[in-house]
Amino acid sequence: MITYPGEINFSKYQLDSKPEEAFYGLPNEVKFCKKCTYSNQKPNSEKEYKHTIAAKKPTINFDEEGVCSACRVAEKKKAVDWEQRKRELKELCDKYRSKTGHYDCLIPGSGGKDSFYTAYMLKYEYGMNPLTVTWAPHIYTSWGWNNFQAWIHAGFDNYLFTPNGQVHRLLTRLALEKLYHPFQPFILGQMYYPPKIAMDLNIPLVFYGENPSEYGNNAKENEKATKDISYFTANDISNIYLSGISALELKEEFGLTEVELQPYIPPNPNRLAEKKIEVQYLGYYLPWHPQECYYFAVNHGGFTPSPERTAGTYSKYSGIDDKIDDLHYYTTFIKFGIGRATYDSSQEIRNGELVREEGVALVRRFDGEYPERFEKENFEYLSIDAKKLPIAAKQFEQPKMDREYFERLTNHFRSPHLWAFDNGQWVLRHQVF
Repeated sequence: MITYPGEINFSKYQLDSKPEEAFYGLPNEVKFCKKCTYSNQKPNSEKEYKHTIAAKKPTINFDEEGVCSACRVAEKKKAVDWEQRKRELKELCDKYRSKTGHYDCLIPGSGGKDSFYTAYMLKYEYGMNPLTVTWAPHIYTSWGWNNFQAWIHAGFDNYLFTPNGQVHRLLTRLALEKLYHPFQPFILGQMYYPPKIAMDLNIPLVFYGENPSEYGNNAKENEKATKDISYFTANDISNIYLSGISALELKEEFGLTEVELQPYIPPNPNRLAEKKIEVQYLGYYLPWHPQECYYFAVNHGGFTPSPERTAGTYSKYSGIDDKIDDLHYYTTFIKFGIGRATYDSSQEIRNGELVREEGVALVRRFDGEYPERFEKENFEYLSIDAKKLPIAAKQFEQPKMDREYFERLTNHFRSPHLWAFDNGQWVLRHQVF
């Protein structure tokens, strides 16, 4: 039973206290990178099918000089022989380029700046025959849908998979309740769908854009072009967790079927190996610069930014296709003290678009802004309809999501080492400086 969120113990959150408790396995001492705006609370990628509330989050590494691994990766990129990497890419494409009219590479994406750049470069600069594949957002923004269409009409075939709307909203609600991570069902589908399609269609190459190590994952991952398949495959699917709940419980308690859960189940690594499918990062071969990808997509494909800045940040060009995206970054701010402006400014500092002082000012102004603009649609999406999901609805003390419920739930995910409650207001104990 998903009970109505109760009151929290506010004594843990007194401003003058020094709490020892840090949720999610986060470092108890908060530190900020000397070069960008990241803190050492920034979570790294993990195997999402093992994600439960009890799981300890891996976090970004800081070296002895107080610099984060993402900034160190950016420094190392300056010494890369990019002409040699381009020759390696040409050799790879020459090896796999189809001569039979068959797709020879698969490109996951939404039609945003990065996937547009990836698809365009591989097709028009390297002569490949790509199939693009898209796992649909929860709730398309109008500009996100228009950019998706512009991508296709720039000359690309596309498979768009839209998951069962009732199942997806249930998993999204459960991910919010159990993990405070409403974006997880999208991440699962986005991660697992492309290699499954590649296996089904015998497409030998899957190309993603930049390596997550550019945002703080293990720096060693950036030393190779291939993606670690352990993140998106699983041998034993009997111990899979979706939205923080075991697949078995989702079937027995919430009435979901094996078929309904299948899109969220990771592919088998043995089958991937049998098919000899390689999953690679284009960013290993070509210097990756998100803002340049944006300009490229505008000039070559008619990509249009959001007509307004994204809630919680100052930018208009990244992660703009899903109305739940704003809510997602608000939840990262609550859990880790890191919101959308931190992610955006850190990347732009590393790529020379901002100096750190500008980034700090932007974070302090915009980070953690409540996502007001899509609140009504998001709460409607997160509400469970008893007529459409009668078994699941009985598991919620209050199937409907509203602002009061959301705020009470939010408080349960505030780590005492990050948050204090002072004069009726929540404040971060530590802010970037």
